[in-house]
Amino acid sequence: MVQLEGFRVLGKENLVYKLTKSLYGLKQAPRKWYLKIEYFMNRKGYKKCVMDQCCYTKDLCSFYIILLLYDDISVVGSNMDEINKLKAQLSQEFEMNDLGVA
Repeated sequence: MVQLEGFRVLGKENLVYKLTKSLYGLKQAPRKWYLKIEYFMNRKGYKKCVMDQCCYTKDLCSFYIILLLYDDISVVGSNMDEINKLKAQLSQEFEMNDLGVA
């Protein structure tokens, strides 16, 4: 990467940049996205499955919800109102499309 015009510092032309946020297309971008959604799921009370790091569960007395996170997100559960609530929360936090029933 070449230093941009106007941002060159004499004597420091060969130093590298430290990115303060990930850029789309970089190797670090998926990791940053995963950490963001993991933080979101933890805030909403979901627990990460020990056997599968891409599976989040929420188990309450009267219902359960399971979210699977791979290339897409799949949500299953025993209470449709809670599933719709989770989908609404996800779409407020992330840009997403609801593809309907799998």
